[in-house]
Amino acid sequence: MEIKNRLKSIKFKLFATLCISVALILFTLIIVNNVALESFYMYSKISAAVNVTKHIEDFYNGVLQYDINSNLKEQERNNNFDILIVSNLGDVVYCNNEEIISDVNSIQYIKKGKVIYRRGNTVISAIQKNKNNKYFLLSASLSNGYYTYIKIQLQPIKETVKISNELLLMLGAVMIVIVAIVSSIIAKKFTEPIVELKRITKRMANLDFSQRYRISDAEDEINMLGKNINDMSDKLETTIKKLRSNNSKLEQNIEEKSKIDEMRRQFISDVSHELKTPIALIQGYAEGLIENVNTDEESKKFYAEVILDESNKMDEMVKRLLELMKLEYQERKFNDEEFDLAEIIKEELRRETVIIKEKDIEIEFNENNKVNVFADEEYIQQVISNYLTNAIKHVEERNGTKKIIIRTEERDDKVRLYVYNTGENIDEEYINKIWGRFYKIDSSRNRNEGGTGIGLALVRAIMNNYDNKYGVKNYEDGVEFYCDINKKI
Repeated sequence: MEIKNRLKSIKFKLFATLCISVALILFTLIIVNNVALESFYMYSKISAAVNVTKHIEDFYNGVLQYDINSNLKEQERNNNFDILIVSNLGDVVYCNNEEIISDVNSIQYIKKGKVIYRRGNTVISAIQKNKNNKYFLLSASLSNGYYTYIKIQLQPIKETVKISNELLLMLGAVMIVIVAIVSSIIAKKFTEPIVELKRITKRMANLDFSQRYRISDAEDEINMLGKNINDMSDKLETTIKKLRSNNSKLEQNIEEKSKIDEMRRQFISDVSHELKTPIALIQGYAEGLIENVNTDEESKKFYAEVILDESNKMDEMVKRLLELMKLEYQERKFNDEEFDLAEIIKEELRRETVIIKEKDIEIEFNENNKVNVFADEEYIQQVISNYLTNAIKHVEERNGTKKIIIRTEERDDKVRLYVYNTGENIDEEYINKIWGRFYKIDSSRNRNEGGTGIGLALVRAIMNNYDNKYGVKNYEDGVEFYCDINKKI
């Protein structure tokens, strides 16, 4: 039963889908490699051999004036040809490999050869001397009575196809391993909060309000749903406690005991009725989404929309991840324009005013003049927001104060933005890792708070699209993040 449930899970289906996709792509590439590559190789060699024959004809007719021997040697090197020119008297005029003479004299093989090309006096035959010796032989009679023979070796393309197939298989195995790891991480990140919500709503359906959803700093729909459920649980628990308190007092009056009992039953019934409907709805669709009751995409979409309706909008983490993918594959066009960077920074500081005051953080940003930059304003706003959010999240008291310092620096055709916060340094071994997807900087800094692990990855993708520098530097009492932004030239 457990194995059956696992086979129905999102994690397994995601893994299976990605693995099958990789296998199909790999199989297609191998088929194309075996069929198309060899055919194209043969076509190009035949065309080259026919072209060489034309050059020889033109030379002996006096149309072209050049060193025929040097030209033929170049063709031999470039195309792996063996070339033989015989006069009308049977004398060898040109030969680069005596083996071709033996092949031409072996009339039985030529006669057995399958004609694959014929135009005028030029004929190309496929010769199969034995299992491991197959080649094309071009024979052409020239207008001056000479004969031209060109031997086209096929062994190199066979070896090339074999090697490329082996390489494709190795790459396929590596891709399947990577797919397995990535699909497991993504599925786990997506399903963990839903599983927790399922467990909590099941308790609430039985009027057990002892469990609470663990609220994170992420402002996604699942997190908002968890917050709403917590609020609902708190209010209902308070109401029930009040009811019990009132019941205790009312029960002192024997005459009203019956009435009190009736009121209590009615209250619990009403509350249970009003509570069980939305909770059962949330629980049912969450459970259905986890266990994949319906496998078609339309049903999955409907299930997800019911949950999202309870928590307002789409999951912020999903939106950020999609945006990150668009940036990494360069599927998003940047709308660059000139704007005041200082004003964007001030706007972000205003948005974070409440949490800045709550944490008693000292902000240092005294940029009174315009700092004009030329970039996509929306994306630069995201960079500033991620840097500032990260600084607020990880700021710690040093020398009696929590401080965040924001400054800009003119650099030729760039403006460098710095965001510094007092606090614990980042271990040097994690400096480069913090910019990766789903990597949480908190693990390297031993913080209690954590984010989605996508904010800094977005910064990296935006900066890479502009081919601009970005990074982080440790100081004695804090950490400073920086990035470059273009100026209008």
